[in-house]
Amino acid sequence: MKTTETGAEPAGSTPEEAPHARRNLVVLVFSNLLAGVGVASGAAVGALLAESLGGTSMAGLAQAVGVLAAAVASIPLATLAQVRGRRWALSLGYALSTVGALLIVTSAVLGQLVVLLVGLTLYGVANATNLQSRYAAADNVGSGTRARTMSIVLWSTTVGSVVGPNLAAPGAVVGSGLGVPDLGGPFLFSVVAYLLAGLLLLALYRDPVGSAAVASTTTAVGRPRGRDDGARRTGRDDGARRTRRDDRAEPRRTGALTALRWAWAHPQARFAVVTTAVAHGVMIMVMVMTPVHMLHGGMSLQLVGIVISLHVLGMFALSPVFGWLADRFGPLRVAVGGMVLQGTAVVLGFTAATLVPDAGAHAGHGAAEPALDTEVLTAVALVLLGLGWSACVIASSAVLASVAEPHVKLPLQGATDALMNYFGAGSAALAGPLLAWGGFQAVNTAGAVLLVPAVVTVILAVRAPNP
Repeated sequence: MKTTETGAEPAGSTPEEAPHARRNLVVLVFSNLLAGVGVASGAAVGALLAESLGGTSMAGLAQAVGVLAAAVASIPLATLAQVRGRRWALSLGYALSTVGALLIVTSAVLGQLVVLLVGLTLYGVANATNLQSRYAAADNVGSGTRARTMSIVLWSTTVGSVVGPNLAAPGAVVGSGLGVPDLGGPFLFSVVAYLLAGLLLLALYRDPVGSAAVASTTTAVGRPRGRDDGARRTGRDDGARRTRRDDRAEPRRTGALTALRWAWAHPQARFAVVTTAVAHGVMIMVMVMTPVHMLHGGMSLQLVGIVISLHVLGMFALSPVFGWLADRFGPLRVAVGGMVLQGTAVVLGFTAATLVPDAGAHAGHGAAEPALDTEVLTAVALVLLGLGWSACVIASSAVLASVAEPHVKLPLQGATDALMNYFGAGSAALAGPLLAWGGFQAVNTAGAVLLVPAVVTVILAVRAPNP
């Protein structure tokens, strides 16, 4: 797939060799692993703590606040990465999350809901930081291995996400020894995990020379400093040299909206932005309503837990495979495969819902025992939903990481992650009324409709002429 028409790097191009590239990747893997522990440690009890402090109506607010915080934080973190480098942006993200976890622990001790909400807001910054670390990984490698490198860093989050929920009980024990209520104790592990992740990045990560993460290493039009240095040595073009020096002193800044407008004019970048948001929105819409639908259909809480665990594994476990496929066959093909997987998931989810007796939103209490076929179809649908999300996000991220214009690259990445989280929050908000109105069939139908813009942008990207 040629991507020069979008401003992406031509095939075979590689960034300037970074002396710390291998160490940087190891640091990113371990920091993501630690952050996964931090997020999952509190995720298991966050809603329960909110409910205990503010009542049942506040229980759902815990996740909503975190999702919105990740969306809001994405653009400032990308802007800081453009100005100071990935090292400082990622470290600050985890520092804010550490403060958030401390405030959550404080809220549990004091019994203060307002303190909890502030803490959950800062705590959610970790999700934005985790996502942006995949772009940091891409800064350290050439285009031939970029997608698989990003996918491995994302995959490392899975390890922490599996370990984290199992720390809820030990966290309660540790917390009780320190005078912290049981529901606040697990967040002590989050404090330690985020703090270690931030310190690891601050101490060991070094932004690669020539990467877009360090704005001062390139001119406004993306030329490396080395060319200007060569002109200086030969004494040629003094006027142009002075102009370019001024450009370096005042690196060109691009806002999020400007970056999105730039992407809209370039078919490959437009596909990446739209596909990331759509795939996330479809996944969130169906996933958040699946437990409610299953309980309404008479399925057990144990089965609900198993299905959601399988879904999370689908999101991350095979991400290195999708990364390899994107490098080998091109991001567009992998994204199309992801859309097919998500499309199949919503069809299976719709079919499974039709087999559940009285599966509407009000059918919970007297529903007949669901058939085994329904349970299997629901589980398979959720796994395929996660796999499709993984393929789409990794493929789209590979395109965004290949944008050559340094004044656009980082703002576009931050804007895309923000749009992704806003789209997810909106889809989650819409899913509840849809379930109440038309049952799980309506939720899956809406998911299928949401896929249409992504399909259109892929078709336009394929048909776009190469310069």
